[in-house]
Amino acid sequence: MTDEFDDLLAANRRYATSAPRNFDGYAHAGVAVVTCMDSRLQPLEMLGLFLGEAKILRTPGGHVTPEALNGCILGVHLLRVDRILVIAHTRCAMAACDDDEIRRRVAEASGRDASGLTVGASPDQESKVRADVALLNEHPLIEGKAQIGGFLYDVDTGLLSRIC
Repeated sequence: MTDEFDDLLAANRRYATSAPRNFDGYAHAGVAVVTCMDSRLQPLEMLGLFLGEAKILRTPGGHVTPEALNGCILGVHLLRVDRILVIAHTRCAMAACDDDEIRRRVAEASGRDASGLTVGASPDQESKVRADVALLNEHPLIEGKAQIGGFLYDVDTGLLSRIC
């Protein structure tokens, strides 16, 4: 049976011959990263980290969604995370418009109602990052347990700058 995933399964078989094994699942550098799902971002590499050193939580726009918040809480209490980076990036589709525009585009592309879609799109990336950092800093299950920082990654230069 041929299917549209055969190329990826073949690549996985090649990877499995040398895949790292015996990791314990902790964040050995004590780092968690909340960043965008954009394929131009390589969170470990941009921070000089390696497999097993950080927990990576990817969301549209790199926003702290309820799922990302849960991941941060679990990371802090169960996975040895003591630093959390919230990283937005330049030329992000989620910073080019707001949720109304995203809903319109998805409805247009799909031909279906997208009125329930919420992704947190915002042209004001810095304010969004600051709000996400504040959310993490003030959450009762994270407050005082980890250092939290907000950053902007420039996809053209590869440089990270601190927002807060």
